[in-house]
Amino acid sequence: MTTPNVVLLMTDQHRQGFTAGEGFALDTMPFCDRLAARGTRFTNGYTPTPACVPARTSLLTGRYPSAHRVRQNSAVDAVYRTTDLVDMLGDAGHQTMFAGKPHMYRREPDFDQWSGPFGHEGGPRRDGPDGATDEAFAAWLKSIDHGPALAPTAFALEAQFPHRIVSDAIEAIDKRDPDRPFALWVSFPEPHNPYQVPEPYFSMFPPESVPDRACGPEAAERKGGDWLWLRRLVESKRPGYDDLWRRYRASYCGMLRLLDEQIQRLYEHLDGAGLTEDTLFVFVSDHGDYVGDYGLQRKGAGLPEALMRIPFFVTGPGVEQRVDDSNFVSLVDLFPTLCEALGQPIPYGVQGRSFWPVVTGSPYPPAEFASMYGEGGFGGLPYGVDERPPLHFDYEGTKYDCLNSVTQSGVTRMLRRGQWKLLYDVLGRGELYDLRADPMELDNLWGEPAYEQVRAGLVEELLWWALRVTDDLPEYRYLPKRCEHNWYAPLRHDDGNRPWSSRAAFRERTGEQ
Repeated sequence: MTTPNVVLLMTDQHRQGFTAGEGFALDTMPFCDRLAARGTRFTNGYTPTPACVPARTSLLTGRYPSAHRVRQNSAVDAVYRTTDLVDMLGDAGHQTMFAGKPHMYRREPDFDQWSGPFGHEGGPRRDGPDGATDEAFAAWLKSIDHGPALAPTAFALEAQFPHRIVSDAIEAIDKRDPDRPFALWVSFPEPHNPYQVPEPYFSMFPPESVPDRACGPEAAERKGGDWLWLRRLVESKRPGYDDLWRRYRASYCGMLRLLDEQIQRLYEHLDGAGLTEDTLFVFVSDHGDYVGDYGLQRKGAGLPEALMRIPFFVTGPGVEQRVDDSNFVSLVDLFPTLCEALGQPIPYGVQGRSFWPVVTGSPYPPAEFASMYGEGGFGGLPYGVDERPPLHFDYEGTKYDCLNSVTQSGVTRMLRRGQWKLLYDVLGRGELYDLRADPMELDNLWGEPAYEQVRAGLVEELLWWALRVTDDLPEYRYLPKRCEHNWYAPLRHDDGNRPWSSRAAFRERTGEQ
């Protein structure tokens, strides 16, 4: 079999559930929905943590933030790792190409071809007359200070970063060595704020057409703590912030369509060059966005599904065509999966598990992908909502930092299994939610006697995960034992009494549907 090429398509702050193929009322990304239908789309795809740099570092290393040590965006070069995704692709003989937003420890010298860095307030200046446009666009982006543009962007499609990034990616493809496989990482800064988009995308989904949100500011008030702190901070710096949520969401949807058309442009170029049949396409994001829910935009407080759940699909040679709504997968799992797809060993230190057998129809133990683990916080004790620790930005003026010292402090661990979600933090505060009945996580069942057995089973599962992700680096004389695919379930002790010993047993004991 020919060694497949790899195209990794990554968006930024892109929440799962905002395309028609994912059940959304508006047809925001028709091409990507069609592309996903050619492969395996995971409805339970997750980020290990809802922050850009830690999540991208997990994708590259196959390690959780507590292991790779990048637990906040400012710690980009603190990474602790061995062989990573870029190393592995080179070992497999691929030409490595990057175009877009890095926000990671890998930089231009690490790739055979590079275009960037693109960010949320600018990108590389082009030569000739386009350079003046690039400078003016960057200045305008800075002027709106990561807020929403209430009118169509005056800068045309060709100045928008998705168009420029795809143009650069196409150029890289055309310049490659045709006798070697390639790996192309296309990393878009959108639909991350600032929420701006040109016509026709600004008017494509009018605010009145946007579906109602699941909850508003009252939900942040009800949740309290850092949720309420963030909500009040936002409103104090941008009075009337919540009144514009439909415009925010309409622009978010318009940017998704702009992204979709550029991804289609890239795909059609690859197809015209005869490259799509031998190429694995992976589509993910680094984390989600509130998109108006809880009276919030962007990210910050908590580990809600709005931030943790991401679009996640794989298509290409050998990949089955189906929607997978039972298995939980994470960005941490992507590196070991690509190792297996390309015939490379999974390096020591990798904590993710390969889901390659899942997408190719090979046998796998359902228990291996029956739960998902996530992390939050940069460590220490959490700051209280009555404290005023330093922000990245001053309190005065119009700026605010969604990833601030209050919302990101402390340590929280999360578990997802079936319809249940469990969270536990360094102060011993627990949360338990039945997502089927309470998808916005507003009714904490932790202390309810009727859910004691569910809670106990999930706490023990979380403890098992805590042991599983214990870091086995650095390497010394004695190497840790590993199971094929980096799985644990085949070797896990099962006395038949635990509520998760099988999916059937778990459902019988907890009433899960």
